[in-house]
Amino acid sequence: MKINNIFKEINKKGFSLIELMVTVVILGLIVLGLVTFFTGGARSWIAGQSQIEAQRNARQAMDIMVREIREADYVNNSSTSSYIDFHTPFKGTISYSLSVGSDLKRDSNTMISNVQSLTFSYFDNSSNPVGSSDPDKKSKVSKVHVDLQVDVDQDNNPDITLNSDIDLRNYGL
Repeated sequence: MKINNIFKEINKKGFSLIELMVTVVILGLIVLGLVTFFTGGARSWIAGQSQIEAQRNARQAMDIMVREIREADYVNNSSTSSYIDFHTPFKGTISYSLSVGSDLKRDSNTMISNVQSLTFSYFDNSSNPVGSSDPDKKSKVSKVHVDLQVDVDQDNNPDITLNSDIDLRNYGL
């Protein structure tokens, strides 16, 4: 009788195998939830950082483009709205274009990638549009409107849209 009482007291002090398995499963589910939560947060942070970097690069490219176009004394005739060719008294002839691979190029150098669209619109002194087929375009253009759209995540929706109206400071000099 004493031996049975000893085993009963020993069994009351421990955990059964089923209790341990239930505990391990519950802890596993909690850890799985935490891992999922933190990996989702890490992915969001990485995506946000790439968005910020792309926006910074697009702004820098737009600032350089605006500064150089502003110095132009005339814009050469262009047959496409995603290409501009202009002359500055300080740097000579410069061109910006959107390449087939969605790169914004200055002359032949790539400035930024993942450009969805680049559009140049031309205006005269009275803010009237100047068409690309206008034979006297070179002497008429005094303002340029630039629209730049960048698609960082390649989902065909622009993530960054920048535009600027530029008056040619050296126009007519």
